[in-house]
Parts: sequence; C-alpha cells; structure tokens
Amino acid sequence: MKEFAYIHEDGSLPAPLKAVPFLNSFTEEQLDDVLRSSSLIQCDLGDSIIEEGSIDSRIYILLSGALEVRVGGKRVADIKHTGDVFGELALVNQDKRSASVIAVAPSLCLAVDQKFLQAMHPREEDPAFHAALFEFVARLITKKLDATSRRLAEVEKELRQLKGDAPSSAEAAALPAVVKPSKSKGKRGKSR
Repeated sequence: MKEFAYIHEDGSLPAPLKAVPFLNSFTEEQLDDVLRSSSLIQCDLGDSIIEEGSIDSRIYILLSGALEVRVGGKRVADIKHTGDVFGELALVNQDKRSASVIAVAPSLCLAVDQKFLQAMHPREEDPAFHAALFEFVARLITKKLDATSRRLAEVEKELRQLKGDAPSSAEAAALPAVVKPSKSKGKRGKSR
C-alpha cells in the first residue's frame, strides 16, 4: 500500500470526485479544507486499509477498485462503488476499528483525516462545518443501518422457512414491507 499527499487546487474538483456525495456536503471553502487534509491511498490486492482493533481517525472514500469488509476474518460486506464511504464511525465514537477493510482488487481511496479537520475547524469556531460533516455521517449511518435491517429481516424469514415456522403476527408486522409473508392461503397456496 502506498500513500501520497493529495495536491489540491483550490476551487476545482476533479471529475471523479464530483460524484462523491460526501464531498457535496460542504461549501466550496470547506471542501478545499477537506481536500487539503486528505491523502490518496493506492492499494494492491490483499492490502489492509483498516485493521480491526486499530485506532485510526480517517474517513475513506473509494475512488476505484473493490474492497471487502471483514470482522474476525469473515467477510461481512463489500465496498465496490466509486464514492462509497467507509470508516465514518471513527468520527463518532473514536474507538478501535470494529472491522478490517481489505483490497480485493487494485484500488484507490481518498483518506480524509477528520482529526486534522477538527483542528482546522474547531467546533466552537465553525459549527456550520461540523453540522455538514455530522449530517452526512448521520445520513450514511442511517442508510447502512436500513440496509442491514432489511437484510436481517430477509435472513430471519429464510430461517423460519427452513425451520417450517410461520412468523407470529407481531414478527410479521415488524418485517419491512418488501419481506412480509403472503397472507393468501387457499387450496392453491399449498407447497408442491
């Protein structure tokens, strides 16, 4: 893995970065500061960008390639779309990393050092900057939590089907609309 300083020309954003929602959360002046606090991470197959259990203050944005998220060595998610943000929990909980992120193809990431940003924009002096940062992170975490909840509901439904159990009415009501069991029972509704 190689790391390079990101050389940024104020007021201009390269085409690949224009499509990154995280960067669209800031004013032009704030964006210049974000990019000045960033570096480029070039990864080869198998490189670890984040190590589970490590302490790291950076938020990462995938610019190209493909990554895998692992917890306890087991794959739990993929990061494969340009603009995907990961490592955002470092901004919120400043705790040890809960997962590893490994390159499964040659990849390029933008690493934003949020501690450097906080030093440049103290919360008391620039609440608008921190509001934009935390608003984006809240939206991102909400989106990821929603996707996880939907997947969990699907897995629970599959498990019940494998066991031959029908969900209770309370469980059925709690399932997202996309995975609620069908209520039609009739002569044709029997399995073959």
